[in-house]
Amino acid sequence: MVTLTPSFATLTSTDGVTLAHGIGGGEDLPLSPELAIAGAVAALTISFTVLAVAWRSPRYDAATGGRPVPSWLQRLVDSPGFGIGARTVGMVVFLFAAVTAVFGEDVLLNPFFGIFYVWWWIGLVPLSLLLGPVWKAISPVRTINALFAKATGGDPDQGVFTYPERLGYWPAAFGLYAFVWMELVYPYSTELGPVRLWAATYVAVMLVGGALFGNRFYERADPFEVYSGLVARMSVWHRRDGRLLVRSPLANLDTVPVAPGLVAVGAVLFGSTAFDSFADSPPWVRFLQGSDFVAENGWAENALTNLGLLAFCVGVGLLFWLGCVLTGVGPDQRRTALPNQFAHSIVPIIVGYIVAHYLTFFIDWAQRTVIYASDPFSDGSNYFGTADLRPNDWLSYHPTLLASIKVLAVVIGHVLGVIAAHDRAIKLLPRRHQLTGQLPLLFAMVAFTVGGLYLLFAA
Repeated sequence: MVTLTPSFATLTSTDGVTLAHGIGGGEDLPLSPELAIAGAVAALTISFTVLAVAWRSPRYDAATGGRPVPSWLQRLVDSPGFGIGARTVGMVVFLFAAVTAVFGEDVLLNPFFGIFYVWWWIGLVPLSLLLGPVWKAISPVRTINALFAKATGGDPDQGVFTYPERLGYWPAAFGLYAFVWMELVYPYSTELGPVRLWAATYVAVMLVGGALFGNRFYERADPFEVYSGLVARMSVWHRRDGRLLVRSPLANLDTVPVAPGLVAVGAVLFGSTAFDSFADSPPWVRFLQGSDFVAENGWAENALTNLGLLAFCVGVGLLFWLGCVLTGVGPDQRRTALPNQFAHSIVPIIVGYIVAHYLTFFIDWAQRTVIYASDPFSDGSNYFGTADLRPNDWLSYHPTLLASIKVLAVVIGHVLGVIAAHDRAIKLLPRRHQLTGQLPLLFAMVAFTVGGLYLLFAA
């Protein structure tokens, strides 16, 4: 049995194991928080200095570079069977989740919660890093939309209307915020009814959007396709003119399509993860538990949590936006256009922080979801033969290794972000501002590094 709490991310099982996904309090870690933060800031500063001396011309170009994959791999990926197989996998998992959502018990042993919060939300990151834009390949809403179009003689790529380019990624940003709000703020996030309603609403909106605007809608407005697609830019796989290529992840990152709302997407992804750490930190918990105002007003805690999530997302976006608009520009450039131009550089930071924040939680609960899947209706069944398995928590018993992986993930993510921003700055900025003009953005990234590591150690 599992004790329900307001967040799926902080569940406690009856065996006493806390299922939080931070790296634990600083006093419990074999690493010094001060040393980790100082080392991270030094790594960023040294990286920028080296780049200023040795990286004087752009090295990444979306139109060139990359090695074609072997012909057999190209044929395999382009074959109808490969695409059908991927969509079949997506539909099977979708239908299984739908059945457990409708007919399963309202308990956290229901695998629907693990599929929704763990496989879908966190699992997209490693899958997209390894395989490319996974959600685009397996998305059940794309599959259903394609089947509808085929049945009616239409084309899934073409909708009734043209997707308004001025909307850009803004619908995806709002969709992502709706998800993290459900996970982190909504007080009934571990009850089956509200989560089921959220998932059903997502499917309905995506199907209507696909019918109206075609597949372009999914590329810009599907929160999970945009999320997976951004992370996939850190993989080695890239397509150009139909040809599958192997490229440097940083070269791939340079191909992120620039559109309105890209900064907002990054701000929601990074800000919400940071807030999740903050919400578990002792100062915030003590404030909520010790406040007379919160104790006397039942609505106050939820209101403050809502404001906290919003403040973190807006704060991250504003800090990044200021770091970009304060950059030196030429006479023909608009400062307000720079944030979306540099927004790709926040993707490695997001990936690094998600790895650091969710690693142990994902490993534990991804396994538990496989175990619970054998008994989807909580009636003692063992359909897939996994019900008697136990999660392997080997990594949790090696705290030094675990802490090192998480700190390195944050540091490497920020260093890669600095490299990506530097290469873009050399392309965009006039020569006299190519180095000094980057300093405001560098300061913003240092702030992200310090804040991110502090919150991870404080959680």
